[in-house]
Amino acid sequence: MFRPLLIASAASLALAACATEGGMAGGMAAAGDMTPNQRDAYVQMAAASDLYEIQSSQLAMSRAQKPEIRAFAQMLMEHHTATSQQVAAAATAAGTPPSPSLMPMQAKMIAQLQAANGAAFDRLFVRQQVQAHTMALALHSNYASNGDTPSLRTVAAAAAPVVRQHLERARTLR
Repeated sequence: MFRPLLIASAASLALAACATEGGMAGGMAAAGDMTPNQRDAYVQMAAASDLYEIQSSQLAMSRAQKPEIRAFAQMLMEHHTATSQQVAAAATAAGTPPSPSLMPMQAKMIAQLQAANGAAFDRLFVRQQVQAHTMALALHSNYASNGDTPSLRTVAAAAAPVVRQHLERARTLR
């Protein structure tokens, strides 16, 4: 019962902490802005989340040692490409076409992955996936409940269970 609230709170705090390390795109730095209800902020953050997932998974496809991590990365690439397309279509229809770019925190995470090799890469990739999917789940769940644009709320509601599945899988890979 309290687990979703705990996850959302942890994700908000993690994002707020990361925001102080170089700032968030678009000047969003307050903890309340980490799971926005406004279309523009949600679209920007959802696009950045998917972009991180795709880029990190591409790295995992070539660097991960364990086959189950490569399989997980392949699934992430497929699912996050699909959710990215869904968000983009709904956002464009609503007048807010996304321009995906990584947030500073995500760029640092990619750089860390690029520097890692072997078993250290596998551990880091899985740890980052737990963190990224915890934040993405809070983002999509909040917007699905409180967002200001119905078509994007629908997309967020569809994305949340997919992200939850990814989070659960990442936790089993630890």
